[in-house]
Amino acid sequence: MKKIGGVLIIVLGLLQFAAAQQEEPPAGGGGFDKSRLFIGGNFGLAFGTYTIINFSPQIGYHFTDHFAAGGGPNYIHYGYNDEFDLIKYSQNYAGLNIFGRVYPIREFFFQAQPELNYVWGNINYYGPDKSTSKIPTQFVPSLLLGGGAAIPAGRGAITLSVLYDVIQNVYSPYFRQAIYGLGYNIGF
Repeated sequence: MKKIGGVLIIVLGLLQFAAAQQEEPPAGGGGFDKSRLFIGGNFGLAFGTYTIINFSPQIGYHFTDHFAAGGGPNYIHYGYNDEFDLIKYSQNYAGLNIFGRVYPIREFFFQAQPELNYVWGNINYYGPDKSTSKIPTQFVPSLLLGGGAAIPAGRGAITLSVLYDVIQNVYSPYFRQAIYGLGYNIGF
C-alpha cells in the first residue's frame, strides 16, 4: 500500500507541476473555452470463445497547449466459454477514471490515469462436478502510466498510446499486460 501511495504522490506532483506551467490566455480574456473540450475513450467488441466488451467514454479539457485532463466511466466485460474445457467464465468491471496528459510537444504526450473499478463475476464448471465459483466482488485500483502520439486530423486528433498498470492488482482488468490504444479525440 505504501508503494501505491508513493506512486500516486509522484504522479499527482507531476500533474500539478504541468498544470502550473500556465500559458498566457488567449486574447479576449481567460475562462472557459468550449473549443478546448474534447471527447474520446475506448470502445471495443470481440465475440467467440472469448468475449470482450469495452465501453469507456472520456471527456477532457486542454487547460494549456501542454496540459489536458479529464475523466469518464468504465465498463469492461470479459467472458470465456469453451465447451471442450467445460468452463464458462464471466468477469465484469464498472468504475471511473481520471486522466492527465502532459504534451512536451504538440504531437506527443505522457499520460497518468488512475482508475477505480468494481469487479464481479463467476466461473461455471460443466464437468462431472458441476459447480459455480464467485469472483470476489471488490473495488480494484489501477494506475495506468505511459504515453503516446496525437496526430492532428480535422477537428481532433488520432491517438496512439501504450499504457501499463503499475499497481498490478491480481483482479485488475490490465493485470500483466500493456494496454495499446488507437483512437480519435474529437474537438468541439
